[in-house]
Amino acid sequence: MTVHVPVRPATPEPHERSAGNHRPGPRRPGPVRGASPQAGERLRPLTRRQIEDRFAELGDLYAQTSGGGPRAWNMARGAFLRHLGADVRRPGFCLLIAETTVLTGCAYGYPVPGGDPRGVRGLAPYLPRTVLPVAASGGLFLVSGIVVPARVRRQHQDRAWNLARRLQTRLLAEHDAALGITLVDRTDGATVQALRSWGWRYAEGDTLQSSVLGRYGVLVLGR
Repeated sequence: MTVHVPVRPATPEPHERSAGNHRPGPRRPGPVRGASPQAGERLRPLTRRQIEDRFAELGDLYAQTSGGGPRAWNMARGAFLRHLGADVRRPGFCLLIAETTVLTGCAYGYPVPGGDPRGVRGLAPYLPRTVLPVAASGGLFLVSGIVVPARVRRQHQDRAWNLARRLQTRLLAEHDAALGITLVDRTDGATVQALRSWGWRYAEGDTLQSSVLGRYGVLVLGR
């Protein structure tokens, strides 16, 4: 269960200055402009059939945002599609895409079963007791992945119209979930930092605790 937030340099848009009859000065990097909610990507869920039809395209999106050479590209794409193929069969699975004229991002996950929340494969060793009441009521949603361009991690992270924030908020709303949860490798500082900048918080205490059975920790997100 991973949140993919590749790190790449963001290029700010140039800003041209002029005053009165003076000749325009040299172009200088200006403030980075963020897309408004109206101009941003459209979000919509895909049905399972649509996911199957766009499987290759989703794999390409992941690989293109992961960086690296051709070998790393193919390995990342293959691993992503294997995990996605397993997740899509889970009850209540939901995948949202973001698109303009092309696919620009996606987020996906599934509800944690209320009757036996520890029965979700891979989650049992890490699920903190503090979220068990939410899980028992059926209000816990596991966010398996968020795939977005580097600019989303670097720019306007605290804005409601940040693409990652829009995706994760809509994902929880689609299932009327009270709380989102995700597992993250606590040694992956870039991913932890990105999630925290999008409003995720530690499930217990002020630090990201790991289970005695592994190095992963839990972050949660309220609606």
